[in-house]
Amino acid sequence: MSETINKVEAIKGGEFLVKDVEAKDIFTPEEWSEEQQMIAQMCKDFIKAEVAPNLDLIDSQKDPDFVPSLLEKAGELGLLSLSIPEELGGMGLDFKTSMLATEALGSGHSFSVAYSAHTGIGTLPLLYYGNDEQKARYIGRLASGEWKAAYCLTEPSAGSDANSGKTKAVLSEDRKHYVLNGQKMWITNAGFANLFTVFAKIDDDENLSAFLVEADSEGITLNPEEKKMGIKGSSTRQVFFNNVKVPVENLLYERGQGFKIAVNILNIGRIKLAGACVGGAKEVISESVKYANEREQFGRPISKYGAIRHKIAQQAILVWTAETATYRAAQNIDDAIKSRIEGGMEKSKATLKGIEEFAPECAILKVVGSETLDYVVDEGVQIYGGMGYSAETNVERAYRDSRINRIFEGTNEINRLLTVTMILKKAMKGQIDLMGPAMAIGKELMGIPDFGAADTALFAAEKKYIKNFKKALLMVAGSAAQKIGEKMAKEQEVVMNVADMINCIYVAESALLRAEKVVAVKGEEAAQNELDMMRVYIYDAADRINKAGKDALFSFAEGDELKMMMMGLKRFTKHEPFNAKEARQRIAQTIINNNEYCF
Repeated sequence: MSETINKVEAIKGGEFLVKDVEAKDIFTPEEWSEEQQMIAQMCKDFIKAEVAPNLDLIDSQKDPDFVPSLLEKAGELGLLSLSIPEELGGMGLDFKTSMLATEALGSGHSFSVAYSAHTGIGTLPLLYYGNDEQKARYIGRLASGEWKAAYCLTEPSAGSDANSGKTKAVLSEDRKHYVLNGQKMWITNAGFANLFTVFAKIDDDENLSAFLVEADSEGITLNPEEKKMGIKGSSTRQVFFNNVKVPVENLLYERGQGFKIAVNILNIGRIKLAGACVGGAKEVISESVKYANEREQFGRPISKYGAIRHKIAQQAILVWTAETATYRAAQNIDDAIKSRIEGGMEKSKATLKGIEEFAPECAILKVVGSETLDYVVDEGVQIYGGMGYSAETNVERAYRDSRINRIFEGTNEINRLLTVTMILKKAMKGQIDLMGPAMAIGKELMGIPDFGAADTALFAAEKKYIKNFKKALLMVAGSAAQKIGEKMAKEQEVVMNVADMINCIYVAESALLRAEKVVAVKGEEAAQNELDMMRVYIYDAADRINKAGKDALFSFAEGDELKMMMMGLKRFTKHEPFNAKEARQRIAQTIINNNEYCF
């Protein structure tokens, strides 16, 4: 394992675009240890026993104490302290194991939202930025579930532009308190939280600061629960601060560093959201195939029909590939954290720096995970047909609950823009060499294509596809940066085209590496489904990358230059004939035979 870790440490966030990665250098879900699988099973058992039978009660919010009581039960099992170091009374699990728990709890609908908000954005700012006294005062109570946490960032006029918030903090004359005034909205867990992490600007500061505010402080009032399309059982309320006195010792970290805290915590939230979406999607696939096996039309189960099998297979392909990419990044983060700790960095800081390093991947996965779940629940409803539109079925709830995920943790549009922006910034700082490979591709376009004999080795074709996809991306992105220059940030459509290419490449390469690793262990015949899922994804990705590339090129290139790059794009996204229908049929048949998602 040390060889793998040493190899992975050299990989920087976003560098996958220009650096070859070998299958042995990534973690795959087939490698979970027995202990990790036991933790995942404990989470699934908790959802099955405590949450699933009570989903209607949770969504009705008739008993406002019920979700808090579930968090307390989760605390008793240690599920609220997975990421908390052992010296603070937690389990001290590595990042990818905490991700696995998030996935296993991802099918809990509104409870999963409450859990994620409490353990993530609610607890982590304190865990990573709090001083020893603050941690001693609050972490134990949050870890046990005795106290619940919420995160107060968004305001009526400050959503994606979080740093424009108007909530103010003024130091009292005796310099013992900050006096908070302002309004926060869309605050998850607000109805029962005991501790708020509140972002506000001190005096006329340009940047936010963060404060730990106890919910029973005088001057805090809450609006009634919001009525929402989905996640109806998640407490979501507006929070008002009217001359709320916050002890100066409850300033979190340093003055003016609140936006930094918010950004770094959101990076964690983004990849954790991807894990939760994967967990929720697996459950919906299982429910879809069970229904398809039971529902008969024209004298046989609808799972016998090709159209339904196509849906089941495509659901599985997207979930398997999203899961693959998510845990690839999670291991990269773990390795980056470990490397920094070994270099002498304090663990909390090392964790933040490790996650920050792979912020582009976190943004990619937030988009991929949430859009995968949206596809899966939509097709789940379609497989159920009319019953899927009925509130009697769980897929109807899943369909409504899924929609928020494309808005949570930064909208998918913002995350697409961030992906490209962060990678370009890394390139400008010299952390990733994009210019060299991009210039090499320019020379390649001017040269004669390689028409040498095809390599017939297993995975040779797929590896060539991935290399070419990266060339297509570097060609389009390099040309866009050159043509548009400093105005590129304003050309959001072009940036999002580039982001879509990046997303496809990251997931496609992850799928290839996982399939290669599975074959090495099980053999080619036993890994037929994994090979099929990888190959269908790459086959589809070729067209998606081509379309995104065309849309970008047509918006800024013209004349002979456009013709040359279009020829290059066609060459780099070319895919040999492939029977995707038969591959999907094999995938679907395996799931149908198992009567559940089984990969």
